[in-house]
Amino acid sequence: MTAPMWSSPTRVNALPTLSPGQAPSVLRLRSWSLGSTILKIIGLAIFAFLLFGPLANLVLWSVAERWYTPYKLPVTYGMRYWETVFRPTGDAMASLLTSVSIACLTVMVALVVSVPAGYALARLKLPWRTALMILFLLPQAFPSVAIYINVARVFYGLGLTGTITGVVLVHAAHGLVYSVWIAAAAFAAVDKDLELAARNIGASPLRTFFTITLPLASPGIMASAIFVFLESLDEFTGTFFVGVPQVTTLPLLLYNASMGGNYQIASITALILLVPSVLFMLVIERFLKADVLSKVGQ
Repeated sequence: MTAPMWSSPTRVNALPTLSPGQAPSVLRLRSWSLGSTILKIIGLAIFAFLLFGPLANLVLWSVAERWYTPYKLPVTYGMRYWETVFRPTGDAMASLLTSVSIACLTVMVALVVSVPAGYALARLKLPWRTALMILFLLPQAFPSVAIYINVARVFYGLGLTGTITGVVLVHAAHGLVYSVWIAAAAFAAVDKDLELAARNIGASPLRTFFTITLPLASPGIMASAIFVFLESLDEFTGTFFVGVPQVTTLPLLLYNASMGGNYQIASITALILLVPSVLFMLVIERFLKADVLSKVGQ
């Protein structure tokens, strides 16, 4: 006899049933979730437009040879103005070289002041320490135009107007706001036990500083140097009041091109200034760690 073949019962997943009172709640929840997603998309689109809209406009102007109303986009595209900017006999490359030279000198002056000042503020028990920290913020506490007008008057009496030295001093005074505070935070983030360990095995204070403290604080100091470099590279007001007409930097060239209606040259100059800013900000993100940021102002 053959055994009877029994078919296994089929399992049916029961669908959840909603009571009449629960259905409106579920619909409201789904509607709220959809509305929240739409708002996020709109917010992201607005942020992208505000961030990349001006940059896209600069790129369009840099390749626009003819652009006039009522056209929404350039009528003629070309690289003629790029060739004008990078021409060896043009003013752009000379202004860029001047800007980079001033920025490098400004970094050197700022580091000469900020490294010992930052170490003293972080390690030594100085009287009026808070007042000294606030003192370096004073250039940011007042309108820059009023400050630079008076600085130009003082520098004129000292023979520093229209000179690279005068411009570097103005930029350095402005950049000390960043370099001193970040350097002090970098030194404060260094573990004191490492310094004590070096001293216990016979290292002198000077050797401990150069072999332990300074290398460990170097990422923060490097970040402060980059901040000062970018600040000097983009500085316009101080250069205008102290350096004009003998010293012409790239921001001054951008201003002159904009005022003259040459938007192609101004856009290309702005893009050139944007490149080092973006690259150095990526470097700053790598060097400036959270433990250093937590010490700023302490």
